Formats: sequence, C-alpha cells, structure tokens
Amino acid sequence: MSIFETIMLACFGMAWPVNIMKTVRSKTARGRSLMFQAIIFIGYISGIIHKLLYSLDIVLFLYCLNLVMVGIDGTLLLYYKRKEA
Repeated sequence: MSIFETIMLACFGMAWPVNIMKTVRSKTARGRSLMFQAIIFIGYISGIIHKLLYSLDIVLFLYCLNLVMVGIDGTLLLYYKRKEA
C-alpha cells in the first residue's frame, strides 16, 4: 500500500460529493463534460483491476467508493443534459 496513492484517492474522494451536491443544487449540466466523466470512470476501473490482479489491499475500497461517486455524478450529468434538451 502506498501512502501517496491513499492520499490521492482520499482527496479525489472528498471532491466528488461536493461536485454531486453542486450538480443537484444547480439542477443543470452546463459546463460539464460527459467525456471527462468517462475518462475518470475508466481510470478508476483500471485502478481497481490493477489492485485485484497485482496489489490487493485496503486502498481497493477507496477506488470502489470513488467509482460509485463518479457513476452517481455521471448519471446526474446525463439526467440534467436530457432535461435541458
């Protein structure tokens, strides 16, 4: 387990709930990018696969938690983009 990987995931993990709440409060997807969300989602999936295959440790939980939050944020993004169309 790398302390730096843990800190990075914890920091990203603290940012996602803030972003989700901002989206819910503003009720808009303006200025948001689905491509960005997809890239981040793929990155977390890659991290999870790496942990499962090569370095199974507790940090896997942070990857999974962040993946769920990105999924929620992406779902909100799609919902509000369709609502605005």
